[in-house]
Amino acid sequence: MTDTTPDTTANSFPRAGFRRRFGSWIYDFLLSFAVYMVAGAVSFLLIYLGHYFGLYDMQGEQHFSDTITNTYWLKWPNELWKMAWVVFFFVYFWTKNGQTLGMRAWRLRVQNLDGSLLSKTTAIKRLVPTLLGLGNILVIFDRKNKLSLQDRLTKTEVVVLSLEANRGRL
Repeated sequence: MTDTTPDTTANSFPRAGFRRRFGSWIYDFLLSFAVYMVAGAVSFLLIYLGHYFGLYDMQGEQHFSDTITNTYWLKWPNELWKMAWVVFFFVYFWTKNGQTLGMRAWRLRVQNLDGSLLSKTTAIKRLVPTLLGLGNILVIFDRKNKLSLQDRLTKTEVVVLSLEANRGRL
């Protein structure tokens, strides 16, 4: 179960600026791309096993990847499967301790305004306006509050942790 009680020391941490968020975004983009690729490999194997055991044929295609690409009832569940794993990656880490692996490297933590961890619902809501990181551009223009689009819409914040607070969080 997720601990959503406020962290009394969390309110003392400053909010993260654009450069630190961008650095974390690069790390997390690469990690989420790797998650997407591994999920794709697993789904390719599962779809191929369905073909191997005779659940469907090649649908008139020469190569099996063309069968997946050109068959809507294989393509869309395959894409949804891969995206679900990317969503799971972010939601799991944000609700577990407020940090993805990229955020940990840059000493960032996402939290509610009171310092508590995000709920699963808030984490999912936060993913939608993130827009592949474009929501963070708002931080450049909001130097006083340092809140991104996703921060404003979900009433969350990204803070910079001290070295001591970041140690051993995962």
